Amino acid sequence: MRLIAQRLIQLVVVFVVVTLFTAGLISLVPGKPENLVIPFDNTPGQTLRQEFRESNNLDDPLPVRWAKWAGDFVQGDLGNFYSASGGTPVRTRFDQSWPVSVSLILYTQVLSLLVAIPLALWAAYRSGRWTDKIINTFAFGAISLPSFAVALLLTYYLGVQMGWVPTQGYVRLTEDPGEHFRHVIVPVLALSLGQIAVYMRLLRSDLVATLQEDFILMAKSKGISNGRVLWRHALRPSSLTLLTVTGLSMGNLIGGTLVIEFLLGIPGLGVLIGETVLRRQYEALQSLVAVVAIAFVLINFTVDALYSVLDPRIRERTT
Repeated sequence: MRLIAQRLIQLVVVFVVVTLFTAGLISLVPGKPENLVIPFDNTPGQTLRQEFRESNNLDDPLPVRWAKWAGDFVQGDLGNFYSASGGTPVRTRFDQSWPVSVSLILYTQVLSLLVAIPLALWAAYRSGRWTDKIINTFAFGAISLPSFAVALLLTYYLGVQMGWVPTQGYVRLTEDPGEHFRHVIVPVLALSLGQIAVYMRLLRSDLVATLQEDFILMAKSKGISNGRVLWRHALRPSSLTLLTVTGLSMGNLIGGTLVIEFLLGIPGLGVLIGETVLRRQYEALQSLVAVVAIAFVLINFTVDALYSVLDPRIRERTT
């Protein structure tokens, strides 16, 4: 119960700080939303702009405007996109966009773990040998490459030069599974490269230490195969750091996903947030940023809850 109370407090603090900061930051951006919605400079246009500002509370002080938005948000109302005709609900676009972003993030995490865990086990087993050195050299190089640059390079070579994958767009899994995976290859590979390197290095370091423990030596003395020792005895107690970093890296992964979506024209939250910034959609941007921040806190709460599954000693200390 104490852990749940702490996470709820953290959720509220993150929500208030992030959304207030976003509201203050976007208010400093040059340009006004009414100038984009009503581009007429004549007298009727000026009148419509003033009516537009009043109807959307844009003349209210920032704290008052934020409080009105927050009151609607906690009731499940994400607001509307500014429009001269009344605007469309943010939730409509959000419901279309979030499955795209979530699918890319899930594919990236699954691929990263499927590659990083065997590499870490192999590197730890061959610690100090040439195999370990080659894997670590790859990891250092992969960490230094920004995901958006990798995405652009892969798009150019695999899409433009070779024509193996589409260069833009997205096809949903339910529409055409084959085309769906062709469209997500580039963003998932670009996002996974750095994640694989980080996960592999952290897990390798913990495995090297775990393999020196007495219970590992005892398992080896009983004639248990090296593969079984690595997968059944060493991997589980060495996974706590990996689990922690997997949760913490979700922030960077979410940010990287949004940037790549915007660059490659993938209709996820990245494109949606980009549109809200360019079109000065204050209310919509606050709602989208709040949803992302809440998701990040909930993911880390889930990671904390999984600790007791991996290590019973943690469960005993918290009960």
